[in-house]
Amino acid sequence: MRHHPPAIAAFLATGSFAVVGASADRAKYGNKVLRCYRQHGLPVVGVNPKLPSVEGVPCHASLAAIPGPPRAVSIVAPPAAAAAIVADAIAAGVRHLWFQPGAEDRAAVATANAAGLTVIADGSCLLVALGFRDD
Repeated sequence: MRHHPPAIAAFLATGSFAVVGASADRAKYGNKVLRCYRQHGLPVVGVNPKLPSVEGVPCHASLAAIPGPPRAVSIVAPPAAAAAIVADAIAAGVRHLWFQPGAEDRAAVATANAAGLTVIADGSCLLVALGFRDD
């Protein structure tokens, strides 16, 4: 059993996850993060407006398009997209955001914090926190 810092433990305890930036390319982190959730038996959906599914998991065009939106979201997208992703998350009622390393944008993080979301944007990685096997 792994012990996680409080913000990561709270994120993982939500039980409802999405990966913004889900990718069909197994070499990309948007794919690895999605597979990591699956490897650990956690319910996950993808967000990618160009794909109907990734690794057998449904993809949606936006967080707002997900029925019964997830409470926790991993962001694996360029920082330039962060402001729009945060706005989508706020509109969809998401409560937790985890900016995976390289996806962080200071202004978007500040907006999410100001809206009352719990945000992880300290360089922590889901793949490390849970453990990932690149199978």
